[in-house]
Amino acid sequence: MANLPDTMTAIEITKAGEPEVLKPGTRAVPKTSQGEVLIKVAAAGVNRPDVMQRKGMYPPPAGASDIPGLEVAGHVVAVGQGVRLRVGDAVTALVAGGGYAEYCVAPEPQCLRVPHGFSMEEAAALPETFFTVWHNLFERGALAKGESVLIHGGSSGIGTAAIQLAREFGAREIFATAGSAAKCQACERLGATRAIDYKKEDFAAVVKAATNNRGVDVVLDMVAGDYLQRNLDLLTMDGRLVIIAFLHGTKAEIDFSGVLRKRLTITGSGLRPRPVVEKGAIADGLRSHVWPLLDAGRVRPAIDKVFPLADAAAAHRLMESSAHIGKIVLKV
Repeated sequence: MANLPDTMTAIEITKAGEPEVLKPGTRAVPKTSQGEVLIKVAAAGVNRPDVMQRKGMYPPPAGASDIPGLEVAGHVVAVGQGVRLRVGDAVTALVAGGGYAEYCVAPEPQCLRVPHGFSMEEAAALPETFFTVWHNLFERGALAKGESVLIHGGSSGIGTAAIQLAREFGAREIFATAGSAAKCQACERLGATRAIDYKKEDFAAVVKAATNNRGVDVVLDMVAGDYLQRNLDLLTMDGRLVIIAFLHGTKAEIDFSGVLRKRLTITGSGLRPRPVVEKGAIADGLRSHVWPLLDAGRVRPAIDKVFPLADAAAAHRLMESSAHIGKIVLKV
């Protein structure tokens, strides 16, 4: 498209390290290839993988931008061959990198229209979180109406989305763990039946007591490590444990007898390295099942704070403090 600048401001990871290594720099505006769109970014979401990348622990996949940022919202300003989206369309997109910038390229299958009545900041808070929750809790975890679920990290971006979707799709009991009374209250406002302050309570004991020792059908876990055995013990017959991160480490010693006795499923997935066709399939599920709820205002992302793009370091400091409830967003 004509009138696009040659260069843009982007937040660069100048070296692996603490938040202050994030600095504004000048980059060439990216070009679209077949099946891609160029988005003039209005807002970008901040996520834990961005922090891991900044620390040098999570390099971008081959071919992806080294600029951090996995989700954006804005307007399409250029399109590649074979694209149905048009210049001017308002979209939110899941990307493998490049979000902390004034312009970002996204594969069309990973783009979704901005829901009715949503600000760009709200729209930018959707993709990484809702792709993850929809695929893991509902496609892999198969959470069904009338079932019960335990959601770890209930006050995180992932957790706040998972609680709302579990509520909307008819979960009977929704348990969530969080790290303070205020965070627990936020989880319950969003629809958790019972939020558990993991710093003061044993989540396994609370869930067992609340369910008369029945347990839950699904556990959505971003902690892993020493939570693994307790998660498995809490699952009822044919229960599913879905692991999406490992804040407490990647290794644990577990007793597999319960897995056989209760016919349990242990699964999990990562999102960033997956091919476009698979991410596009997840987007199709969101478009059919979740976007109507967003359009109707029944589900909205919980946003803790919006920072200017140049303050990406401050946004990362807030993320690492874990003091936030819901999402952190950069306004471009």
